[in-house]
Amino acid sequence: MSHDGIGPRAVLRSVAFLTAGMLTVPALAGCGSDDPAGEPLAGADVAGADRSDIADGGTLRWAVDTVPDTLNTFQADADTTTARIAEAVLPSMYRSDGRGRAVRNADYLASADVVDTEPKQVVVYRLAQQAVWSDGREIGAADFAAQWRALSGKDTAYWTARNAGYDRIEKVERGKNDLEVKVTFSRPYADWKSLFSPLYPKEVMGTPDSFNDGARKKLKVTAGPFTVDKVDTKEDEVVLARNPRWWGRTAKLQKIVLRAVPHDKRVSALSDGTLDLAEIDPEAARRITVAALPQEGNTPLMGPEADRSAADALHSWAVANGSDEDAADEEISAREKLRKKAEKYARQQKALGGFEVRKSLEPAYTQLALNGAEGPLSDERVRRAVARALDREDIAGAVLKPLGLPAEPVGSHLALSGQAAYADSSGALGKPDAKEARALLSDAGWEPGGPVKEEKKDTKKDEDEEAAGSEADKEEKEDTKGSGGPEDPGDGDGDDGTYIVGEGDGKNPGTDDGKAPHDSGTGTGQLKQGGAPAGAYAPKGTAAPARADTAPVAKDGKALVLRFVLPSGPGSKTLETVAGRIATMLERIGIRTDIAKVDNDSYFKDHIASGDFDLALYSWPATAFPATDARPVYSKPVAAADGSLNVEQNWTRVGTDQVDQLFDQAIATLDDSERRDLIRKADSRIWAAAGSIPLYQRPQLVAARENLANAGAFGFATPVYEDMGFLKKSAQGPEGSPGAENSGSGS
Repeated sequence: MSHDGIGPRAVLRSVAFLTAGMLTVPALAGCGSDDPAGEPLAGADVAGADRSDIADGGTLRWAVDTVPDTLNTFQADADTTTARIAEAVLPSMYRSDGRGRAVRNADYLASADVVDTEPKQVVVYRLAQQAVWSDGREIGAADFAAQWRALSGKDTAYWTARNAGYDRIEKVERGKNDLEVKVTFSRPYADWKSLFSPLYPKEVMGTPDSFNDGARKKLKVTAGPFTVDKVDTKEDEVVLARNPRWWGRTAKLQKIVLRAVPHDKRVSALSDGTLDLAEIDPEAARRITVAALPQEGNTPLMGPEADRSAADALHSWAVANGSDEDAADEEISAREKLRKKAEKYARQQKALGGFEVRKSLEPAYTQLALNGAEGPLSDERVRRAVARALDREDIAGAVLKPLGLPAEPVGSHLALSGQAAYADSSGALGKPDAKEARALLSDAGWEPGGPVKEEKKDTKKDEDEEAAGSEADKEEKEDTKGSGGPEDPGDGDGDDGTYIVGEGDGKNPGTDDGKAPHDSGTGTGQLKQGGAPAGAYAPKGTAAPARADTAPVAKDGKALVLRFVLPSGPGSKTLETVAGRIATMLERIGIRTDIAKVDNDSYFKDHIASGDFDLALYSWPATAFPATDARPVYSKPVAAADGSLNVEQNWTRVGTDQVDQLFDQAIATLDDSERRDLIRKADSRIWAAAGSIPLYQRPQLVAARENLANAGAFGFATPVYEDMGFLKKSAQGPEGSPGAENSGSGS
């Protein structure tokens, strides 16, 4: 999973981020004119320009989340910045196009073909004749062989995060000449195009020491349009410089500076001229959009001069009327602070007028995860009831419509609209239907209006959670005090993190008063007597009240309450909005939710990965290789030798043997059409098991300087780093672009 800038598959896979029974699976269409893959819901928005219109030179300052701990994408602590650097400085045999499909990268690869399937699958790569490493050595079979050995999993001295695909290779050898590389597989592997992207030089992959430590902070040898000039942890930036040995189209930019800037500081960094490109949140996008609108007159926002006059008048009145002069001075001080904030906000808005918001949809989707390991959700009928209660169109609309993006719910766990494997398989679960959802709950023994036993509370646990909640509330109030306009000219709420996070104001939008729709104490599922609607505890046989269809359901004296875990802090507002709507939808079928906000840093490690949740929201990327990449996310957990449960990346703990078999078949099926059918069948059965419910494709909002071309919201497409740059003045119009004087002039 990833939030800020979906990187190569190597990072995506290593980060984040019961049976179907007799369910009928709908027929699946094959490929053709009515291919259900369709078109992407939104294309790239990068201000495309011809290279002839782009100036030669300049520095692009690009916001990233971190200065990475390693430059080796195959290590466990690699992140999205690692991936971005690798895209710019290392070879990739294949890259992603605008439809999320793998296409040959002609700068490195003249051709690649499966030349044999019997007795073994053999792929021959024919490398581009000019392809060389930055030290002048030709890219060749020795580099391919070194990477295979390092990632095959056979030598545990290599600290690798994954070996998928490489473990199926039997040997790598030189072909007919130096430009050919012959790869023989021990088992058929359909996703062979996923391999050797990125490709590291043998100097990195050749020994465990060089793999484990040699490429963490520097890459002496590269082969892309840029090289790694320096990794500066003190300045929180990585500098990429134009590669003089690059044989392709010469990079337009002289340098790219990847600068680590927190999301809540990016508006300030954009306005003070230290950033040219940054992924931002919806609130920051609104500010930039407003800044670009024509302004009437020169009246400052919030009238700071009027505030100063009001403060002076207040002081004079206090002195004349004998009031406490100290109190009046405090009021004047507060007014002065407000005036300064208003002036800062106005200055920022003026500077932001030189930027625009470029938007698309990320190659990732947000899902509702249902933990099927234990508790009520271990029953497939309850999970299906939750899923049938959701109006996914309403949820997608709430997130995407205000941003002017297509608001269609995602219909697949394994691909997104436009990708070859995409088909809407949600029909295997059924359409939203509250009546059917209640029937499923009833079949599972959860009845509306059932008696609820009072249980002793864990006093110490309640006190600990109350203290933790109070501290979080205190911090949240401090964070949100004065927000919303010139009173708080801050920098927005931030973006989602590695596990996808939204933005937050500490309220549950599912209710009128902003409070959670219930109070369930510790979240173990016990509603208090007197807290249920009238009639909920009537004797058996008593006529149900008019609203019995929405009364809380109970079983064996316990109400059905699901613990809904969300991250707290900056960046949680979108997820809170979604969670609030889901809570309201579940309340309509008698399910209550206990929304628990936890620390951002511990959200994934201590709650999602460890299984400490009933419901949760996080996102998964979609790749061109779902048979390989999605299998660990949806495979059936298996018991390890020590008795623990090996879940791989299936944090819902829901899987079936049939899904695993379909993935295994797809991975070994070389026919594209047959493989797509197998993937779509697997997706139908994932839907039927109801372990996770895809909701919406994630928005991608990027602030870019107006005169910056070929950069922005890339959508599915891999960035073309050598084409990025600043427009020539002649290409900007008669007066150039606002803010152009601040761009491309330094680092």
